[in-house]
Amino acid sequence: MDFSKYKKSTASVWAGETDPFTNGAVTTPIINSVAFAYDDLDEWHKVATGKADGYIYSRNTNPTVHVLEEKIRILEKAEAATSFATGMGAISNTLFALLAPGKRVVSIKDTYGGASRLFLDFLPRYQIQATLCGTTDFDELEAEIAKGCDVLYLETPTNPTLKVVDIKRLSAAAKKVGAITVVDNTFATPINQNPLALGADLVIHSATKFLGGHSDAMGGILCGTKALVEKVFQFREINGASLQADPAYMIARGMKTLELRIERQNTSALTIARYLKAHPKVSDVFYPGLESHPGHDIAKAQMSGFGGILSFSLVGGYENVRKFLPQLQFVHLAASLGSVSTLAGPPRTTSHVELTEEQRLLLGIPESLIRYSVGIENVEDLIGDLDNALASL
Repeated sequence: MDFSKYKKSTASVWAGETDPFTNGAVTTPIINSVAFAYDDLDEWHKVATGKADGYIYSRNTNPTVHVLEEKIRILEKAEAATSFATGMGAISNTLFALLAPGKRVVSIKDTYGGASRLFLDFLPRYQIQATLCGTTDFDELEAEIAKGCDVLYLETPTNPTLKVVDIKRLSAAAKKVGAITVVDNTFATPINQNPLALGADLVIHSATKFLGGHSDAMGGILCGTKALVEKVFQFREINGASLQADPAYMIARGMKTLELRIERQNTSALTIARYLKAHPKVSDVFYPGLESHPGHDIAKAQMSGFGGILSFSLVGGYENVRKFLPQLQFVHLAASLGSVSTLAGPPRTTSHVELTEEQRLLLGIPESLIRYSVGIENVEDLIGDLDNALASL
């Protein structure tokens, strides 16, 4: 079915599920079969070599997983999509599939800690040069891209500092030198932002987060041009970081309420950001929906909503962070985000736990920072909770 004339909420429910399921089931069947049998050897060979549609082995493709891939592909308006066991599986497989010794990746300093670790530690071991630029210094980024670049890797809004990167401008610079632009769209989700429409070649999601939305299943998604997705798929097929049917089902089920959840979280996060901005015990608030945010104008141009994540720093530094967080009642202090329940924590135990304090400081992440992932609870209750915890300082 052509979903181009339908809204995203409809695609979130129906994409990948328009063909009848076995026995008239109205929800996606969980097909845990490792292998798929064929009576005709010629047909089996056609499917195995990609000349006919079908399934051979679930490390490669699986019917339940395919439903999830179709949902993301359609929401991101991509030619193709493939999936991974985790979000980091999507990031690492993509980078290693596209890069080789002697190649160069240009990125920003404000990426998720796992991605930062790849740039700082892992890629250099394979003689792959990784250059990290000031996240919002677009002149520096363009200059480094012009020096020679094979992959431009971006994340926007960034984790956990909520900086905004100009996808359109930097994708255009990458195209001039034949570089592939990859954008991590986890924070924005396809409801708020579509990087492919802004010039990117590939989009990555940690499906564990907002897409699944319930903190109960892990997965990663890559979508983009058919040729590039196929290249990464072939690497993942052998590397083995495949998404299984059970988590794929749970993420696809969660996606049916994606737009409803994101709309609620967009509204609540902006309300909370404005409340915190006015509080005397909060020194800084980072949320692109605030008019005072340095990236607000770019965010308005490339996003339809500002997302459910914000971060803020407390007066008094990390000691006050230690006092404040345990006082919150309607928050899980946990290392994830994008759930129906509110989640919070400092980067030293969440997004950048893999890095040392020195590395975090190098990346501009203060120890006083708190990442706050807004759930779908009543916003007045969340603000009351924050108010009580701040009053205890």
